Amino acid sequence: QVQLVESGGGLVQAGGSLRLSCAASKRFLGRYAMGWFRQAPGKEREFVAAINWSGGRTYYADSVKGRFTISRDNAGNTVYLQMNSLKPEDTAVYYCAAKTEWATVAARDYNYWGQGTQVTVSS
Repeated sequence: QVQLVESGGGLVQAGGSLRLSCAASKRFLGRYAMGWFRQAPGKEREFVAAINWSGGRTYYADSVKGRFTISRDNAGNTVYLQMNSLKPEDTAVYYCAAKTEWATVAARDYNYWGQGTQVTVSS
């Protein structure tokens, strides 16, 4: 069982930056692909970024490409999402998720989820 805890959300002005962290309880996080998803009010949960178990490959939604960076520290059991040039449309609850094998962009593929952290970008 993998327990995930997100942190780092908050209120920021448009153009600002935030770094989200996702701490995993399981010792061998390095065996899991990790993803970040977000859900805005009244909208479906959408893919943001994913990284494979080794960190060698990353995937991004077109809407965040060039602004967000996903990374992982397997020794520290932590995954990060650096968010730069934030826009009001980035406002959402951000969730990290874990799955075995390869990273994918589909939320249904992920087995473990955190409780989410709120990100609010003001204009």
